[in-house]
Amino acid sequence: MLEECGLPYNVHKINIGTNTEQFAPAYLKINPNGKIPSIVDPDGPDGKPIAMMESGAILIYLAEKTRKFFSQKYKYQVLQWLMFQMGGVGPMFGQAHHFMRAKKDEIPYGSERYGTEAKRLYGVMDRHLANLQFFAEEYSIADMAIYPWVARHEWHRVDLAGFAHVKRWYDKVGARPAVVKGMAVPQV
Repeated sequence: MLEECGLPYNVHKINIGTNTEQFAPAYLKINPNGKIPSIVDPDGPDGKPIAMMESGAILIYLAEKTRKFFSQKYKYQVLQWLMFQMGGVGPMFGQAHHFMRAKKDEIPYGSERYGTEAKRLYGVMDRHLANLQFFAEEYSIADMAIYPWVARHEWHRVDLAGFAHVKRWYDKVGARPAVVKGMAVPQV
């Protein structure tokens, strides 16, 4: 979103795998939940700094601040697909990642349960995208929220060839220069 909007930013990496940085008092002032992502906008409402946590809230905040990627005409379409990511894609794909990839010893029950749910969600997205280029009528924060999870489709053992409409959308969004640059940020 920051790349799409052309907003300046500084990256501060937080290694959530160590369980130390994210629980440091300075970081907990920004994000009381001790998770990522978080932002601090020095030019928030009324010109005062604001700290934001939770990706959906951050996307809505930045969209309203810049008046980009959150069309009032399609507001509720955007919100429903953003919430689909927050309540479905993120948690379920995250669990699939955990059980299939992050654990030393794979736990078959977890892999099967969350792998099956990930594929079900891909089916929901594929049927929806059969008639649309993006999740709402135009490119929006909903696409930005869903894309990074789909970009890890191998992590939850999904072959995009089985979801042609998701694949088309994935390729289209992934070709955007701001997306290419933004997806490279964690590795920078």
